[in-house]
Amino acid sequence: MFRNMVSSHSNSRDMTVNFDGIGELIPRSTAQMHIYDDSQDAAGVMTKGRRRCMSGMALLGLLLCLCAIVPWSSMAEETGVTGKTIRIGATLPLEGDYRVYGAAMKQGMEAALAGQTVQKHAIELDTVNDFYDPVKAVAAAKQLIGKGIFAMVNSFGSSTTEAVLPMLAENKIPALGFYTGAAFAGPGDVLNVRASYAKEVETVIDAALAGGVKPTEVCAYVQNDAYGMSGIKGFRAALAKQAGTEQLVAKLDQLLNMPGKNPERNGIGPVGVYPRDTTSAREGYLSLKQWEAASSTHCRLVVIMAVYDPAAAFIGYASHNKGEPWIFSSPSPAADKRLVTLLKENSVTDKVIATQVVPSPDSSLPVVVEARKALSNGLNYVSLESYIVGKLFVAIMQAIDGPLTRENFLKAAHRQPYDIGGFKVDFINGNQGSDFVQATYLRDGQFVAISPQELITLFK
Repeated sequence: MFRNMVSSHSNSRDMTVNFDGIGELIPRSTAQMHIYDDSQDAAGVMTKGRRRCMSGMALLGLLLCLCAIVPWSSMAEETGVTGKTIRIGATLPLEGDYRVYGAAMKQGMEAALAGQTVQKHAIELDTVNDFYDPVKAVAAAKQLIGKGIFAMVNSFGSSTTEAVLPMLAENKIPALGFYTGAAFAGPGDVLNVRASYAKEVETVIDAALAGGVKPTEVCAYVQNDAYGMSGIKGFRAALAKQAGTEQLVAKLDQLLNMPGKNPERNGIGPVGVYPRDTTSAREGYLSLKQWEAASSTHCRLVVIMAVYDPAAAFIGYASHNKGEPWIFSSPSPAADKRLVTLLKENSVTDKVIATQVVPSPDSSLPVVVEARKALSNGLNYVSLESYIVGKLFVAIMQAIDGPLTRENFLKAAHRQPYDIGGFKVDFINGNQGSDFVQATYLRDGQFVAISPQELITLFK
């Protein structure tokens, strides 16, 4: 049964044990075993068989002991996993005009990962500034990949994500919880945590239509790129559910299907656009006025897909400068205290809805209470989202059954839902973890959470 399992080397103090195809160098002092030739006489057969069996059992026991001593992670070490750490990366706007996002995201992630271990490994977050620029994001991602990262977690931006994902896919690096609602499905292994921008927009438009706003009275002002078009997808989804909106939907499809990075989308349907990295509101505003004239109607709701400064500039231009009676909605990347400050500078104090994709920072949910303690004055919607993403990463890693590999990470992510202190995330049926959207309304100098029914009432 165990024939030819042990072979000695006359020129070495050790011997090679070959058991089921596994070769190990075993000191002679550990494996003192007798080898019998098959030509021995019949009287020695019983003794030979017994000793061979004992030798085999000793080898099996030795190998089982070695497996018990050596941890999973040492047996199948993955890129980004060392003897003591798991390195993950993120590209963030840590400098420049968008540094307010990068700083809050980094703070939230670091707070979530502090003191956390996975199979006795600490988690190390490596961040590189990308200025929210796609070209610089690619360079930053290359730098992180060169260092060796296990996963990319909580990077920022839609256009930057679009630029980086092919590189991550090529290197088989999972992307978890990026700060984008563009709902990327690939390339590569993408796990979206936050609700999509389309879902944010659709939620507000559904409420407006339920409150009596006509489909032709819904308009949009968006950034002229993938980020802005993700909002138009939500606009389209909401209108497509309404009867008699075929022509409106066709206009939105025309906008969505235009090729290029910055095509001329103004003057087509109920949409105004502005170029990325600008705050010029005039051209987009004129596009909406052109729509009002052509359709003999007036915008009652203008859904915005912009970042802080362009959103505030447009609302101020239309509301304060031009006296438009429109109600505006702003997405999660352009909400919270900073938007309040910018709106006040533009003489706007009401008629603004802001959607969020995580609970309010004053919520009583356990994860928010925990984040409040960890982040103190640094807690806001952005840092809270990053805190939740960081906690989710730890939870998935701790749920891994076996070695710390990317494959096992993805299996653990899709195997079960996760409850992060009351915030539910579920990748079982796809790569979209949450559809949570919370509406807030500008009131008394701050955005306050409102119920779905209160949202509908705003339009009656």
